[in-house]
Amino acid sequence: MSRDVTEASTAVGRMNIGEVHARLREDFPSLELSKLRYFESMDLVRPTRTPAGYRKYSEDDVARLRYALTLQRDHHLPLKVIREHLDALDRGLEPPPLTPGPQVPRLALAPDGYPTKESFDPESSRLRLTRRELLAAAEIDERLLSELESFGLVVPRPGSAPYDNEAIVIARTVAQLAEFGIEPRHLRAFKTAADREVGLVEQVAAPIRRSRDEGAEGRAQEVMSQIAALSVRLHAVLVKVGLRSLR
Repeated sequence: MSRDVTEASTAVGRMNIGEVHARLREDFPSLELSKLRYFESMDLVRPTRTPAGYRKYSEDDVARLRYALTLQRDHHLPLKVIREHLDALDRGLEPPPLTPGPQVPRLALAPDGYPTKESFDPESSRLRLTRRELLAAAEIDERLLSELESFGLVVPRPGSAPYDNEAIVIARTVAQLAEFGIEPRHLRAFKTAADREVGLVEQVAAPIRRSRDEGAEGRAQEVMSQIAALSVRLHAVLVKVGLRSLR
């Protein structure tokens, strides 16, 4: 994965960013093109440029990206530490040891990238984090977390480790939105809409839960998970359709 490439290798085997994105999405379904550009801006990878300014990636570049994405997804390392790993490999050294940290369950996604009903299973929220662990895992600062809590986007539970993996996803997502000037105060409408969807799910599940049939609670949970996944899918597609009018 060395950044040193020979003159011959620069002439063949080069891919554009779309081709790299397609290859990596096989293992990272939620990967966006913007993240590849962001990794470049953070100096994790240095694709060459054509005279017209188009990025061209080598197999080494793809390997670096895959390595960085794996460290981020499976070990939740901040980009600063990932860069240290890559720099060590560039110099022929062993990368720093992986520091044991909280294991965050992966979001269960369908092949099209939308959440599946498994992602709404209560078992996916068993992780418990302290405030310091959440800040490190989400790569945010204390100010942003306080804002998230003040607007009800992150709600800590009682206890010494009050945050779960959903808090990490919310915090990371809001941090990414902040790069576009969208602040937590702008996201209250999302929370209101989510609360309404929860209310609709509960209307359907409540009669099942109140029944005296054996396994009623399990069936109610299954129904809620299925409706939640369909609700998220519908919301995403409606936004996608709405964006067409802006083009």
